[in-house]
Amino acid sequence: MDTETRDDGDDGRGGGLTTGEVARRLGVAPTTVRTWDRRYGLGPDAHTGGRHRRWTPADVARLERMCALTANGLPPAEAARLAREGAPDDTAARPTAGPPPRRAASARSRAGSGLRLGDVRQECKGVARAALRLDAPALDALLAAAIEEHGLVTAWTEVIMPTLQAAGRKWESSGDRYVEVEHFLSWHVSGALRRSAPPVAADRPGAVAVLACVPGESHTLPLEVLAAALSERGVPVRMFGGALPAGSLVAAVRRTGPSVVGLWAQSRSTASRPLAQHVAGMEWGVRGARRRPVVLPLGPGWAGSSMPGMPRATNLAEAVSAVESHMPV
Repeated sequence: MDTETRDDGDDGRGGGLTTGEVARRLGVAPTTVRTWDRRYGLGPDAHTGGRHRRWTPADVARLERMCALTANGLPPAEAARLAREGAPDDTAARPTAGPPPRRAASARSRAGSGLRLGDVRQECKGVARAALRLDAPALDALLAAAIEEHGLVTAWTEVIMPTLQAAGRKWESSGDRYVEVEHFLSWHVSGALRRSAPPVAADRPGAVAVLACVPGESHTLPLEVLAAALSERGVPVRMFGGALPAGSLVAAVRRTGPSVVGLWAQSRSTASRPLAQHVAGMEWGVRGARRRPVVLPLGPGWAGSSMPGMPRATNLAEAVSAVESHMPV
C-alpha cells in the first residue's frame, strides 16, 4: 500500500503529526501537502513509526513558511525553495513531541497575514490562505467543514463574512489588486451554501418568503445564505437574486403571495424607499380577508432610513428570526 494513502489513518504512535493533522493546522487540503512533498521536496525529514509519514515541528514550520510565501503572491516553486533554505541546520534535531517551537508559531501567524483579519476564529485564517493561493479543493473543504461544524448562521457570521470583508479591504487598499481573490472566494462561498442547504421547503398557503436584490444591486451572497438558512428551518423561499427590475419584483410578489419580502441593498444609492413602500402596500386575496406582505429591508444601504411598519435586521440571525416570526403557523 502506498504510504501517502496510509498516513491519515495512523494511530498516532511514534510522535509527530499525520498529513491530515498538518493539513488541518495549515488550512489546506491533504492533497496540497502531498503535492508540495512530491513536487517540491517539502515532505517530512524522516519516516517515524514504521512506514507511516509523520511530521515534526520543524517539518510543519517549513510548510508554514510555504503557506506564508504563497499567500503573499510568490510562485509555488520559488516559495518552496525559500521555505527549504529558511530552515536552520539544527531543525532536524528538534524533538518530535511537545509544543511547537517559537519559530513555528511566528510563521503560523504570518501565514494568514495576506488578508488583515484581526481577532477572528482560527478557521478564517485557513479560508484566507486558501483563497489567496486560489486553492479550490482546500477552500471547498474548509468552507464545508465550517458549515458542518458551526451551522450556516454561525459559519457565515464568524468565519465566512469576516474573510470576505478582509478580501474587500485588501482589494480597496491595494489599487485594485486581489480582485481575483475576492471573486474566487465569493464564487466558492456561493457553491458551499448551495451544497449545504437542504432542498427548498414545500409550499404552505401564505407562508412563502420572497428574497431579491433591489434594482441595480448585484451583491447576492447575503441573500443566498439567508435563503439557505430559511430552507434549513423549513421556510419556503423564492430566491430571485441580483438586480431584479422593479416591475419583475412586483409581478413576482403578485404571483407568489408571500408573507415576507426581503429586499437587499448594499449601498444607499440602490436602496429605493418608494419601491419598498409600494411592495408593502400590495394586497391580494378575497374581500374581507385581504393580505399584505411584510417588507424586510436588508443590507447596509437601508441604514439611516426611517421605514415605519418594516422590521429591520442588522445581521443574519435577526433576519432569520424576523422572517420566521411573520410566517403563519
